[in-house]
Amino acid sequence: MLRKPNVVYVFADDLGRGLLSCYGQPHYRTPNIDRLMRESLSFDNAHGCHICAPARASLLCGIHDSHSGGWTFTRAGVYKDMARGDITMEQVYELIHNTGVESRADDLFLPQVFKRAGYYTGQIGKLEWGFATSGDEIKGHGWDYHYGYYDHAMCHGYYPPFMFENGSVVTIEGNTDPDCGQDQYAGYHKNGEDMRAGRARYSQDLFDEKIDAFLQQHRQEPFFLYHPTQLPHGELSIAEIDPQVADDQDLTLSEKIFASMVIRLDETVGRIVRKLDELGLKDDTILVFGSDNGHCNYYSIERTGYFCLYNAKGEYMDHYRVRYTSEACGDVFNGNDGRTGCKTSNFEGGTLVPLMYRWPGHIPANVTTHCLVANYDFMATMGDLLDVDVGEGKDGVSYLPLLLGNEGAFKGHNYIVFASARGPALVTRDGWKLRSHLTENYKFDTFGAYWEEMEGKVALELYYLPDDYREERDLSAQQPQLVRRLLSALVKECDGNLINGTPQAHFAFYGYDYRREIEEQRHEKS
Repeated sequence: MLRKPNVVYVFADDLGRGLLSCYGQPHYRTPNIDRLMRESLSFDNAHGCHICAPARASLLCGIHDSHSGGWTFTRAGVYKDMARGDITMEQVYELIHNTGVESRADDLFLPQVFKRAGYYTGQIGKLEWGFATSGDEIKGHGWDYHYGYYDHAMCHGYYPPFMFENGSVVTIEGNTDPDCGQDQYAGYHKNGEDMRAGRARYSQDLFDEKIDAFLQQHRQEPFFLYHPTQLPHGELSIAEIDPQVADDQDLTLSEKIFASMVIRLDETVGRIVRKLDELGLKDDTILVFGSDNGHCNYYSIERTGYFCLYNAKGEYMDHYRVRYTSEACGDVFNGNDGRTGCKTSNFEGGTLVPLMYRWPGHIPANVTTHCLVANYDFMATMGDLLDVDVGEGKDGVSYLPLLLGNEGAFKGHNYIVFASARGPALVTRDGWKLRSHLTENYKFDTFGAYWEEMEGKVALELYYLPDDYREERDLSAQQPQLVRRLLSALVKECDGNLINGTPQAHFAFYGYDYRREIEEQRHEKS
């Protein structure tokens, strides 16, 4: 029986593989993540989700993001209204707890798997549920300790006026902007305004301090620490441009800032590695590094227009007729690692993510596996490691045999499934990929739609990824029977309706227009 190790999971935000120098990034180095990859088993065929919130819910629940029900996403921004004094924390909780699909008594969440094995659980960073959450929800999922944001909209800035610690508001002295310092860029004057005003503490610095304290405090007991960082998600914001890129004449200002954000993430990884070494925990800890979804181009606005929406020609990218590539969008960093697609799409560039596991003496080092795995496999893998039954209704498959160097014992998936803004996709273990694109003519009813009802309303494309990693040669016309078979599996995974493989099917709106009420109150006061 293996000794149960500590587990630390660093979950990057919108980090495409091409942004790391271990995947060939030429403009800067990420030495700590590069080192981690050399000391790890890395996965070359790991898929996340297409956007942030589904990826976190999928990781937390052990199911893919294309089911009917399961979870819903409440709208972000409500805590910004709280920061402005327009709504109280009690009113925020009332909105969140009475909106959408709520947790059931028999639901099992990722931290509860660890708690059943006797672990202390901690979450530090970006919220782990929906687009707005509460301390009660997070506690109910099984976190013993949690610190960070409760609102995705606030996560788009890096200078929050407050954070939450175990459900209580913690004021961040010197940070006074309710928008959390969005568009802060890097300590320079913009339109005559000093962009540093009201922006004293950078959020990743706060997280690093809490991570250090957590590791120090719980070094004598088994722990699971989950760090969902904001980095390098936009808006662009950094305290100082990193010296690696400060004088690079080939980069624009926004590209230098974004590169500095990736380098800042690398510094956090290095800090965690050094802390584990200092505490003598290196050999007793599994360190995992991954990302929620693929690449998003926040930085080449000077070259292309608006990130991931328009290419360099000004054409709107629908990820069907007009597709995202680094060449078409002026992406000097090639963040999607040479693939087609970006965040929100079901091309590989939108969902293929870095994934590394280090556990000296147990997990092979400097080895890459090409086996197909998914974001929602983590719960099953940890359950297998800790001898905890994760129950029925999960989609994940344990890849513990891969971690222990026994690839022959890994059963794996026949296929994995993930959603996108315009429809779901399916990838098989031998590399076939069926992607859907729901047209504006697609209609659905309570019981979904039969294949013949989909004709002309759902575009289907078939790719063989081992020979076509850029997804440029659609083979659907040559392989109609394979398309039909994979479509049947995809519809089944979407619980009978492809629309479930879109985020639109999972958004829940608050029961009343509280913002209109805020505006009316302002009008009365004036």
